[in-house]
Amino acid sequence: MKSFLYRILCGFCLGVSVFAPGISGSIMAIIMGIYDKLLDIASNPFKNFKKNFKFLLPLGIGALISLILFILVFSYLFETYEKAVFMLFIGLIVGNLPMVYKEARKSKFRWYYILGTIAAFTVALIVGIMGEGVGETQVTQENASLIYIALSGALAGFASLIPGMSVSLILIVMGVYDYLIAAAKALDIVTIAVVGVAFVLSMVLSSKLIKFVFAKFNGMAHFMVMGFLIGSVCGIFFTLPETGSNLAGVIMLVIGLAISLLFVYLGKKVNIDEKG
Repeated sequence: MKSFLYRILCGFCLGVSVFAPGISGSIMAIIMGIYDKLLDIASNPFKNFKKNFKFLLPLGIGALISLILFILVFSYLFETYEKAVFMLFIGLIVGNLPMVYKEARKSKFRWYYILGTIAAFTVALIVGIMGEGVGETQVTQENASLIYIALSGALAGFASLIPGMSVSLILIVMGVYDYLIAAAKALDIVTIAVVGVAFVLSMVLSSKLIKFVFAKFNGMAHFMVMGFLIGSVCGIFFTLPETGSNLAGVIMLVIGLAISLLFVYLGKKVNIDEKG
């Protein structure tokens, strides 16, 4: 029961990170200790289907709750208290860096890991900064194309499991973010289904590639994850709005650090309980 409730909480946080501009859902999954499991399921969804369904069900419940709350509440918070909210996410990411570094050090260090870290850092930083001033050509009800919507969903799905990549940011760059939020509010089943199917299919294909990289190049992969994390922090930090309370930002940063450490503790405890 504890693990079920914990995964609802994980699904809730994953949902928020997917809908919130600039935040990486895969990084949130790493923070909560479920990234490897999600990667395994995505790469072979029909293997141990019943067990996978039981794992994903609470995540789906949590994500659905976050979608409803995002539409009703969180979108207002991001618009009104943007600086404080993004400082919270910075705290969440920074609090997870020691754990990722510990995993990276388990493999024998090679000098070229530094190159991988720098490359990952650069990509995450550029993608983060790209969120400023992009997506000016917006998809609307009048010019919407299901093929373009599907392509946008596929690109978002491909990026969804890459640490540091933000699903919402990809959708913003493609100019479909506002349109899809409006479609969710209006319960536009056709649009939701098209983007959902494209997203899932692309995620399954990309997960196989990512899993192969982690299996064959584990040390390099973890150092690159660390680069993605640091690049994401810098990308968010450099695009913070100038307006907003600095004190509130610092408080939310500390809260984010505390929540990150709590997730590490809860994740380990839940895993121990499940094994026991």
